[in-house]
Amino acid sequence: MRLCAVDLACHRGGRDVFSGLGFAVASGEALTITGRNGAGKSSLLRTIIGLARIAHGRIVLEGGDPELTVAEQAHYLGHRDAMKPALSVLENLAFWRDFLGGEASNAAESLVAVGLGHAAHSPAAYLSAGQRRRLSIARLLAVRRPIWLLDEPTSALDIAGQDLFTTLMRDHLARGGLIIAATHAPLGVEARELRIGGGAI
Repeated sequence: MRLCAVDLACHRGGRDVFSGLGFAVASGEALTITGRNGAGKSSLLRTIIGLARIAHGRIVLEGGDPELTVAEQAHYLGHRDAMKPALSVLENLAFWRDFLGGEASNAAESLVAVGLGHAAHSPAAYLSAGQRRRLSIARLLAVRRPIWLLDEPTSALDIAGQDLFTTLMRDHLARGGLIIAATHAPLGVEARELRIGGGAI
């Protein structure tokens, strides 16, 4: 599998957020998107997943399922941890597993994998910011998808949580997945870098 962007441009709020961007990421590879605040890192991820309109250029997925869109083969982990506070942690994850469909895993086992097994039956409203982030990460495991689009993925995680997520990312890459992450911090896995506003490295 290979995900490519060709001469990509995004316009928002009457201005050019970025233009002329290109990259290619293959199975087993990671790419970090870096740049100053407001450079368009989040907008790039949202453009790839289809939440923002492509102003110019194109996104091409080679070797994926031709019957599915890029969005249907990708997970997007954004800034907000989408959950229903009144539902339990396990109920929240089960909802997302059923909603997303595809190759599903056991929700309870996914919670254990991110260190939330003990909180499975607690209301999601009781979770700390770091625990909410862990629950969002569990969604990546509950339904297997080859493309992970991550926006500041270690935000709110403590050192143990960061180490755990690094292990999960390495496992994902070892299984042939690919990762594109917008981040100000080191990702923890070997990755190439695309700097918005300063060219590719």
